[in-house]
Amino acid sequence: MSGSGFGNNQFSLGVYIANFPNMPEYQELSNLTPLTQGEIYAIGQACGNGWRKVFNVYAKLIYALNSSKIEDVSAFSRWQQYRDEAMLQSGSNIALLFSSPKFLHVERCVKIICGRTYAKALIKTGALNAELTWLDNEFAIDEQNHVIVCPYFDYRQLSNKKIDRLIKLIISFKI
Repeated sequence: MSGSGFGNNQFSLGVYIANFPNMPEYQELSNLTPLTQGEIYAIGQACGNGWRKVFNVYAKLIYALNSSKIEDVSAFSRWQQYRDEAMLQSGSNIALLFSSPKFLHVERCVKIICGRTYAKALIKTGALNAELTWLDNEFAIDEQNHVIVCPYFDYRQLSNKKIDRLIKLIISFKI
């Protein structure tokens, strides 16, 4: 798998997001790069509450999912500990991507696109080749390519109830 962002090149679950942290060191990312301990905190400090929310919602999702096939978080007592000590770092099985999704039918991983607006923009420009079935105004899936479109990773848009729904959709792919 290819793309630019944070995490593991051989990810089991990748989240695609329209923007990237506005920091000089991330302006020229051309591949997936594992974060180091403290880097999520530094991004939150430098880029504000929006990025803190993205990382927090992602950590809550993975912690609640707790799938050994995707990311085993059983060694952590809280989602905050997982976020700070392992998420998107070397050895992690997830990714946060700032590039357009590229899908191969042989890939056995889950791809999550953050936000209906981003997904529709990708489709309109031809950057997303997926057969999306819209389940409602916020969630869509492409079962063949293991793609899910969900609300943006923000507490107001992706509440705990919606995180639970997203987890059910991820599990439904039986990866």
